[in-house]
Amino acid sequence: MASRSYSNLLDLTSGDSQTFSRGGKKLSRVATVAGILSELDDESRSNASDAPSSISQERMIIVGNQLPLRAHKRIDGEKGWNFSWDEDSLLLQLKDGLGEDIEVIYVGSLKEEIDPSEQDDVAQTLLETFKCVPAFIPPELFSKFYHGFCKQNLWPLFHYMLPLSPDLGGRFDRSLWQAYVSVNKIFADKVMEVINPDDDFVWVHDYHLMVLPTFLRKRFNRVKLGFFLHSPFPSSEIYRTLPVRDEILRALLNSDLIGFHTFDYARHFLSCCSRMLGISYQSKRGYIGLEYYGRTVSIKILPVGIHMGQLQSVLDLHETETRVAELRDKFHGQTVLLGVDDMDIFKGISLKLLAFELLLSQHPDKRGELVLVQIANPARGRGKDVQEVRAETYATVKRINQKFGSTGYEPVILVDKPLQFYERIAYYAIAGCCLVTAVRDGMNLIPYEYVICRQGTEKLDATLGLDPTAPKKSMLVVSEFIGCSPSLSGAIRVNPWNIDAVTEAMDSALIVSEAEKQMRHEKHYRYVCTHDVAYWAQSFLQDLERVCRDHVRRRCWGIGFGLGFRVVALDPSFRKLSVEHIVSAYKRTKNRAILLDYDGTMTVRNSISKGPNAEVISILNNLCREPKNIVFVVSGEDSKTLTQWFSSCETLGLAAEHGYFVRPKRDAEWETCVSVVDFYWKQIAEPVMRLYTETTDGSFIDSKESTLVWNYQYADPDFGSCQAKELLDHLESVLANEPVTVKSGQHIVEVKPQGVNKGLVAERLLETMQQKGSVADFVLCIGDDRSDEDMFEVIMSAVASASLSPVAEVFACTVGQKPSKAKYYLEDTTEILRMLQGLASASEHSAKHVTISSQRVIID
Repeated sequence: MASRSYSNLLDLTSGDSQTFSRGGKKLSRVATVAGILSELDDESRSNASDAPSSISQERMIIVGNQLPLRAHKRIDGEKGWNFSWDEDSLLLQLKDGLGEDIEVIYVGSLKEEIDPSEQDDVAQTLLETFKCVPAFIPPELFSKFYHGFCKQNLWPLFHYMLPLSPDLGGRFDRSLWQAYVSVNKIFADKVMEVINPDDDFVWVHDYHLMVLPTFLRKRFNRVKLGFFLHSPFPSSEIYRTLPVRDEILRALLNSDLIGFHTFDYARHFLSCCSRMLGISYQSKRGYIGLEYYGRTVSIKILPVGIHMGQLQSVLDLHETETRVAELRDKFHGQTVLLGVDDMDIFKGISLKLLAFELLLSQHPDKRGELVLVQIANPARGRGKDVQEVRAETYATVKRINQKFGSTGYEPVILVDKPLQFYERIAYYAIAGCCLVTAVRDGMNLIPYEYVICRQGTEKLDATLGLDPTAPKKSMLVVSEFIGCSPSLSGAIRVNPWNIDAVTEAMDSALIVSEAEKQMRHEKHYRYVCTHDVAYWAQSFLQDLERVCRDHVRRRCWGIGFGLGFRVVALDPSFRKLSVEHIVSAYKRTKNRAILLDYDGTMTVRNSISKGPNAEVISILNNLCREPKNIVFVVSGEDSKTLTQWFSSCETLGLAAEHGYFVRPKRDAEWETCVSVVDFYWKQIAEPVMRLYTETTDGSFIDSKESTLVWNYQYADPDFGSCQAKELLDHLESVLANEPVTVKSGQHIVEVKPQGVNKGLVAERLLETMQQKGSVADFVLCIGDDRSDEDMFEVIMSAVASASLSPVAEVFACTVGQKPSKAKYYLEDTTEILRMLQGLASASEHSAKHVTISSQRVIID
């Protein structure tokens, strides 16, 4: 049924058009006025709230710039259009990963311009036949949107081209931005025609629709919304030059899940959020998330794959076999290097040609034996830069062929006409090495296709004269600046701007041993087969379902205007800790237990200097001097480090390695838990490690007799380190009651016998106070990460037990606004130290008051 969030809508702007849910009146299929945002009137709100649900099947609404359709004017003399699926469209291919039980509806535009008189009939046909909802954009508006803002502003900027002059990308034009926003609003209206906001999932694709999430979140506060960016996301130094940078970031943050191909792209996005919006990210149980006004916006990092079924079907075609035979005969006795690129400025075709020219110059013996086949697909954009790239490519090819060519030998073969897919497949099959030297590319699936085609089929093996039982081989030379590079660990990675390095890589690819070619191919083939487009889509949907699971429980309300709109969602019982309130409770209590996490609580996490500064030591000593206080610092650091750091704190209690070692004061000995020789805990730890292995490309599990080790040596160093820290906290949580300890090392996270969690420290402290006859009537516990949740749980559950006074004041406080078992939060370390200083000052004031009172008694 329609969402009840209709009643919570705020108006982005005033407007007269109306929007209705499914079953109501449909919107006009043609946008006639740019920039007008529709709103609901009171009548439509009440009708929408009471509309019964007609949906019994889970649905996914996929929104892209273009529908996965091909359209052709009828040529049989009748009016109208013929439509068919575009099998090459990623939006269609990803459907394989969503499952047969999920209904898929597509929203997008058509490549062909449809006459306004035909639009209603076309829309009805597409909805009934293909479950597609077309967004008809007026030609002038579409030109400003696509060829204007998308291709002149966003696309160059996202590929690291700044408009330093009118010839280098487009200067910002406010009218093009307004067209971009207007088209996004038209797409949003089309989604609203078919969405059931309480149940449907919406998946928006690519940079053409980056402000669409704001319009959908505005209408439906709890909409289940995912976004995937298929292009690179530039570094903050590049992105910050965009005049509408904040509007786009905030619009993307109205999604529930934002996907990127690589960690670099995600890192740049997170850096922009931090630098421009002041929003930092956190990693929780293997997932990265941004806390945005009480909502958790999750980040998904997973490169898209290819459609194995489609590729395999083309490999089996008779036309493919015939074309392979032709190319085999044509290049008999020669080694083929293959490049497949669009004819645009970022694909690095000219750099590749220069490197090949240098190779032939340095190695005269390779002339006549080596051929570079460069397939140049038509550019997707248009403009002066495309013409310049085409002219430079033709000139370079001509020069190389004139310089090194001979009768019957053409060093470079430029294929600049459109090829059928099977023809491209045939070139893959006969090429000894594939060269992808783009200077910047979001993903690029050419290497994946090449690897699968080199695996071949029995028919192609027979055509090429290969033994079907022999291991296959392939070589890849790929640019460092393309999205697929991190996943191809066996490829030769190059800086395409370094012509000498690319030349050397080409030469290396040719002289590599047969055994190594086979090993590299096998590694790539396994990855490409297991990470296809279906796996990618299924993984994204699973994460989207996970992040949207608690939408119903949250209290939501909208704030802000225009593209600054956002939804606030917080647990009603979660509030900021008032310093005045806790100081007042502190003053009227007599038996106080204070448990403090260290890293991230007393000091900023990951700071250069990890040891406590003079301010922290002073605050702790002042709290410890108060006889009514028992203060413990509970840390993940080892006992030796804590002993050194807090050597000046005489009565401070310490708990090291998350509670495995405990020392009540400086002069006492460290105590340990009794070890239990049993390995059943592996059944708990291994699934957790497996989770992180699936989400961290390049990591693996090393299982030993007494330990489990998660190794991320071959993963991206930054992402691997981030995941390792989170895995450490995660394992400490799930193994809290098992006799194991969790430690991190150089590129590893290790689990071995004997260990406890931080909650045992809190439990032990409260029990000790009870045994001594001083039942705690004041408990303060502060922490910032997952391992501290165990302490929060213990002290909150102790309220109903005899281990606390019936009138005890309990303060479980976390750092930052995030889901937690704590009831209070403080924003950062600065606020925590300010609060602790307030408690310490209250202790000093109390001590001075007692001293003065004693002096008066003596004088009297």
